[in-house]
Amino acid sequence: MEMVSAHLAPSPTEWQHVTPEPYYSMVVPMYNEEASISELYAALTRNLAALEKPYEIIFIDDGSSDATYERLCALGQGDEHILVIQLRRNFGQTPALAAGFDHARGEIIIAMDGDLQHDPDEIPKFIAKINEGFDVVSGWRQRRADGLFLRRIPSKTANWLIRKISGVEIHDFGTTFKAYRRDLIEHLNLYGDSHRFIPALAAMAGATIAEVPIKNINAPYRPSNYGIGRTFRVMLDLLTIKFLNSYLTRPLHLFGKIGLISLAGSFLIGLFLIYEKIRGYSILTSHGPLLILGALLFMMALMFFSTGLLAELISRVYFEAQRKPVYTVREIRHGRQVWRGRPGKPLLQLRHSHTDTTGPS
Repeated sequence: MEMVSAHLAPSPTEWQHVTPEPYYSMVVPMYNEEASISELYAALTRNLAALEKPYEIIFIDDGSSDATYERLCALGQGDEHILVIQLRRNFGQTPALAAGFDHARGEIIIAMDGDLQHDPDEIPKFIAKINEGFDVVSGWRQRRADGLFLRRIPSKTANWLIRKISGVEIHDFGTTFKAYRRDLIEHLNLYGDSHRFIPALAAMAGATIAEVPIKNINAPYRPSNYGIGRTFRVMLDLLTIKFLNSYLTRPLHLFGKIGLISLAGSFLIGLFLIYEKIRGYSILTSHGPLLILGALLFMMALMFFSTGLLAELISRVYFEAQRKPVYTVREIRHGRQVWRGRPGKPLLQLRHSHTDTTGPS
């Protein structure tokens, strides 16, 4: 295959100017998927072309060790809708999705896996739902075709925990098959394995979320690498999501509560020991362990208060250093004009009010 020299390749800014601006962006992370590329590309092209609006397909090669990148490049040379991003190594699904989101230009962004466990023929379902005014549309694998003990039970457990802790009432957080509005994705920063928590993170930004039933297909060309071990990682990540969801802008409320409980315990123990001293008992002889416990609780209270104050300072540095607002904007109206975007940045897209869609009631 003939490769273009690196110095002749357009910069990202130039690429955006020399290609048509899409309305739909399809983001597909790929890792050792050479066998599924042709079938996947044909199905994506068929469905996106049927939407009758400009589109782009962004394939992210996440450090594949097979011929995935070469085959994607061959497709890209014959189709200007394709953008291929090659990562330097295997970073994982969340960073691969983040790379795709960073380069997506469409107003509507659809993400799915590249191993054909998602059916591209269901893309119109997501588009129809998001056109109702929702910010996020998530797939729901109602009838799972996976193993009972290694996938279905761990998945149901993880989804139940995420649903209860995040407060987002959808059934399936784990699937990559989702559609987003671009102005919402602008608010989200993905780290670690947080792609499965995007609905929870989106809810923190005030997003409206819906879900549509999708097929659950076993990947035809290679087995899934999902196992029970991932469920344990999800449970650990839930602690981070809970903290971000509830205490990111007020961490002292979390650490302060624990500190107050410790201080109250120390105070009650102190009152009891004073009462016992007045009655003539020797504190060290009669209540030595209780005295130590009271002192430990007092020290813990000081530690939690100090940690909370430090966390408050760090939180303010986080928001102020990045000029990151503590709020999110859904849209801005002026007369008959409507913009979607976030404050502090150029507004993403100017739309006239007669094309505007209102959110769900």
